[in-house]
Amino acid sequence: MAEITASMVKELREMTGAGMMDCKKALNETNGDMDAAVDFLRKSGAAKVEKKANRIAAEGIAKIAVSADCKTAVVAEVNSETDFVAKNETFQAFAQDVADKALASSKDAAGDGEDVCSILDMKAELEEKTLTIGEKLSIRRFQKVSGDVVGSYIHGGGRIGVLVAGEGASDDAVKEALKNVAMQVAAMNPQYIQRSDISDEELAKLREITVESALNDPASLPKPILNKLIDKAVGDKKWSDEDTAVYEEKKSNMNFLFNFLSEAAKAALVELAFADKEQIVGDKIFTGLVEGRISKQIKEISLLDQVYVKAEDGKQTVGQYLASVNKELKIAKMIRFEVGEGMEKKSEDFAAEVAAQLG
Repeated sequence: MAEITASMVKELREMTGAGMMDCKKALNETNGDMDAAVDFLRKSGAAKVEKKANRIAAEGIAKIAVSADCKTAVVAEVNSETDFVAKNETFQAFAQDVADKALASSKDAAGDGEDVCSILDMKAELEEKTLTIGEKLSIRRFQKVSGDVVGSYIHGGGRIGVLVAGEGASDDAVKEALKNVAMQVAAMNPQYIQRSDISDEELAKLREITVESALNDPASLPKPILNKLIDKAVGDKKWSDEDTAVYEEKKSNMNFLFNFLSEAAKAALVELAFADKEQIVGDKIFTGLVEGRISKQIKEISLLDQVYVKAEDGKQTVGQYLASVNKELKIAKMIRFEVGEGMEKKSEDFAAEVAAQLG
């Protein structure tokens, strides 16, 4: 039986991050064989990982890796159970290793529903870090982009990671512009690069939603349409005498009418609006209102139509900003990862946790 020294225990602990007694036991079980002891701890750690499998890892960090020529980059999301661990240097170094390996991977993307850990051949490293850190960790997803040049930005200490691929130019001014646009994407979360990327089906759905929301909010309808609805409500006795009296008193200044009408009166207007939906939708004034609202929404979800966050005049769009830097520059692709988006969050109930432990 080999003698297990304190220096051997210390070395194994530094290699694996495992506890001192676990390291001593591993060395005893493997007769002092350091490599075998590491495997022993990994196997032991894997058992602990299994116990953590039902936990929720929805915190974490996004990391970015960029090729030397700045033409390819990847953003990866690695999750932990707590925000505290997400700030841990060991965890952050592991997450960066994930991004580096994803950049070197032959795959352009992998994500939820796929075994990203196996794709990157990092199962052993994940189990080791889970053992070291002491809570469930997971490699959730990565996505790669390529272009003449790629801009990147990490926001909130790693809460949001953004990549923007540009085509047509690649000088230093363009690189700086793409970094600025990546910041824009992080802050404003556009869903599309430009309005032409929005499909006819999505536009139709947007229009339908806009029409429905307008009819559900009579106060926002154009005055001629609203007045016709009110005339019907009064003439057909859809309103109470009290609401009719309020209308007679306030109709000279309609701006405040809805502050005084009852909820029943407002509901009656909504009912009348939907009953006359076909006629209202065919009204040019209403069509103008709907198209105006759709245009406003498109400006909010289309990157190139958004107001550039650094615009000195508060009006310049992202598209205009890029043209001012280089007219040949086009945005080919954008990726935005926000840690934990779409995932179930852990519900913190410390009283219940303490009660469970005491129980």
